[in-house]
Amino acid sequence: MKTKLLAASAIAASLVLVAGCGNSDASDSKKEESKKTETAAKHEDHLDYHDQKSWQFEAGDTQSPINIETAKTTKMEDEGAIELNYNQKVTDEVDNGHSIQVDDGGTAVINGRNFELNQFHFHAESEHTIDGKHYPIEAHFVNESQDSRLAVIGVFFKEGKANPAFETILSNIKKGEKTTVSEPINVAALLPTNKTYYHYLGSLTTPPLSENVEWYVMANPVEVSKEQIAEFNKYYDGNNRKVQPLHDRPVLKHTD
Repeated sequence: MKTKLLAASAIAASLVLVAGCGNSDASDSKKEESKKTETAAKHEDHLDYHDQKSWQFEAGDTQSPINIETAKTTKMEDEGAIELNYNQKVTDEVDNGHSIQVDDGGTAVINGRNFELNQFHFHAESEHTIDGKHYPIEAHFVNESQDSRLAVIGVFFKEGKANPAFETILSNIKKGEKTTVSEPINVAALLPTNKTYYHYLGSLTTPPLSENVEWYVMANPVEVSKEQIAEFNKYYDGNNRKVQPLHDRPVLKHTD
């Protein structure tokens, strides 16, 4: 029963939102979400990762990121499959002052539920840890459902061979500016082939740190070169939120 608790609660919340929304409600929800995004952007413009205690947030005990203790995870009983079809033709790339963000589209089907990709961005070093270990970089793919529910897919980058897709992103960076990306990016190369993941309910990792965010942290890292890590660190090195207390939340493991 416990192994199904997390996934069931997420699905139930989604069903309640869908059932309770007519067209006007959906419009109001979008407006409210837009206000939250604008508020978050204002806070993020002044993020100080050396003084995270001063960040404003909506209080709660389900904050992200967390340390994932692999020996204490619970096997997910639901099918839990993830199918990602992200666009290679991205909209633009921006150095927004706290990360490198790539605005993109495409779809994610997570455990039978549909989401659309809004954007992905990077943190160095990783925000989540595995058994206390950081990775050099963590990518976050931010997906949103029709009822505005957020599902973030976290992917660790480790030192290895050069990654052509990440190289394209690095080559497009203009410090403090937004850039139109003309060449396609093989976004699939930024994702592991084996999609075993850890799942828990958490929050955004930048203000307003809103909760009720579904997290899917990939267990298998993607390789990027030492030089690519160093190049990213020229722009951001330390834009990671500190690990937050788990507070007895279950962490489920789906094995691909």
